Amino acid sequence: MKKILLVVFVFASIISFCQSKEADVVNQLHKKKFGWMIHKKYDSLHLVLDPQIRFIHSNGWIQSKTEMIDDLKSGKLNYTTINISESNAKLYNNTVVVIGKGTFKGLMPDKSEFNINLLYTEVYVKIKKQWRLVSRQATKI
Repeated sequence: MKKILLVVFVFASIISFCQSKEADVVNQLHKKKFGWMIHKKYDSLHLVLDPQIRFIHSNGWIQSKTEMIDDLKSGKLNYTTINISESNAKLYNNTVVVIGKGTFKGLMPDKSEFNINLLYTEVYVKIKKQWRLVSRQATKI
């Protein structure tokens, strides 16, 4: 009986470690994505954003992948700094949900500054061995 419990415990520990590792990978990816948005790394963004993604901004504005990248290119969406104060990632099968808080600063098209504290949820799904952001929603705090 002790051997069976030991095997079950070891197996559960391995599964838990693997889940934590996957969640950590996605948590780091989600933070990198913000850097790509600031530094206009369109190729990197293109790889992580799913074609069906919807960005739901804190003001109710909804963007597709194409709209978000086009708005970054045109300057309609212009982040200068993004400081993440908290982020927590949880794995559910082939999905990771990231909940985070941060301060988002940037410039509006008229060059006026914005500074918004947000609580956000991002959903990543593993598609063909690659993590893709499929949904993002933010709320002002």
